[in-house]
Amino acid sequence: MELILAHATEILLLVFLTITFLQSGIDKILDWKGNMGWLTGHFSKSIFKGSVPLLLGVILIMEMLSGILCGVGMIQFFMDGKSTIGFYGAVLSSTTLLMLLLGQRVAKDYEGARTIVVYLIPAVFLVYLMQ
Repeated sequence: MELILAHATEILLLVFLTITFLQSGIDKILDWKGNMGWLTGHFSKSIFKGSVPLLLGVILIMEMLSGILCGVGMIQFFMDGKSTIGFYGAVLSSTTLLMLLLGQRVAKDYEGARTIVVYLIPAVFLVYLMQ
């Protein structure tokens, strides 16, 4: 219990990122066609218009890896009070969010970009806490 209290912020942020990225990745897997259709329209007037399937696959992999690393990192905290894996998950999560931010900015979806920043702030804060 003392371990959990000593690292409550890191653990809660790892849980947050695990939920965020695994849910998003699973949604992409379960509704690939729907996501593809929406994103094809979203990027139809951007430099990414011909690359949507490839980029969606890359984002899917990044999200799933981010969520898995954060989840394993949380477990590692419970086991030994340290979490190198969680740190890597936080860095990968931040990188994934920066990629998503770039996509929203390129698509000129500034409201969507603002929403991504809401997720980016705690992810970068977690990187800072775990360094």
